Amino acid sequence: MTEKKAKTVFPIHEILEQRWSPRAFDGKKIEKEKIQRMFEAARWSPSASNMQPWSFIIGEHGDATFKKIFETLVEFNQLWVKTAPLAGITVGKINTSDGNPNPWSWYDVGQAIAHLSFQATHEGLFVHQMGGFDSKQAREIFNIPEGFEAISAFAIGNMGDLKVLHPNLQKLETKERERKNMDAFVFSNNFGEKSTLI
Repeated sequence: MTEKKAKTVFPIHEILEQRWSPRAFDGKKIEKEKIQRMFEAARWSPSASNMQPWSFIIGEHGDATFKKIFETLVEFNQLWVKTAPLAGITVGKINTSDGNPNPWSWYDVGQAIAHLSFQATHEGLFVHQMGGFDSKQAREIFNIPEGFEAISAFAIGNMGDLKVLHPNLQKLETKERERKNMDAFVFSNNFGEKSTLI
């Protein structure tokens, strides 16, 4: 098991320090109560005008839903998701109730999966989110209606032994985590001008 606690410049909550996206899972089934609490956290995520545009399709390893989610993943992700006990797809309602586009849909779905990820970390679990999946295939396989869009995929589980991974993936698992310095993305006055507040 590899711990990759964030090396922060300023102190942050320990849940945020501990959260990262491993690929090695031990395959152990996740307790139903933990699953319920993770999606309760997602449920209470903020959203524009409280539209709550998120939906989730989830499956346990070995069931029909998991197999269908697995089919939508790019080959690289299939290499490691096969050991995850739970996989899912996020879906966003991209229109408002009056049929107009909701420009905040993706943003709000992102907030919901972030809230889920923080609760998962609190539960001792790890979430690995993925853009590497076929959204159109997901629409067909799961009969996602018009006005909704499959946005991302994710896997959840307990961290496993690196040995379950291909050697190339093991290197990625142990690579040090990196982030941009804050002055590269926090600005005041003009875009690109470092804020004096940080």
